[in-house]
Amino acid sequence: MIIRCNQNALMIYKKNIYTSIIMNEIFAIPIESGVLCSHFGHCSLFSIIHIENNKVAATKFLVPPVHEPGVLPNWLAEQGVTEVIAAGIGQSAINLLNKKNIHVTIGAPLKSPQELVTDKLNNTLTTSENVCNH
Repeated sequence: MIIRCNQNALMIYKKNIYTSIIMNEIFAIPIESGVLCSHFGHCSLFSIIHIENNKVAATKFLVPPVHEPGVLPNWLAEQGVTEVIAAGIGQSAINLLNKKNIHVTIGAPLKSPQELVTDKLNNTLTTSENVCNH
């Protein structure tokens, strides 16, 4: 049995087990000096990685707008982002991203965007606590 969760993912039901299959996702990774920025709102660039059928289809780098409350979640939603991988991010930003149907992974290690997305797709991304306290 196949159940569509949203426009980007399917759940497959086999023998009492649900398996998630990512079909098309757009990841946003805040970066600084080529690796994940430790604070979501203080990055100099975002790596936007398009995934089709669990493979990287395209990557682009975008300069974010000025950091003000609510601006980045709206801007990322306009880019079609469905997933954010962050090291540290404030709860308010998480809530705003979730309201835009953007899933947030928190506490990711300071790796390259490509490594982070590959780890996420392979279910091997290890996370720790959110390094942001606001």
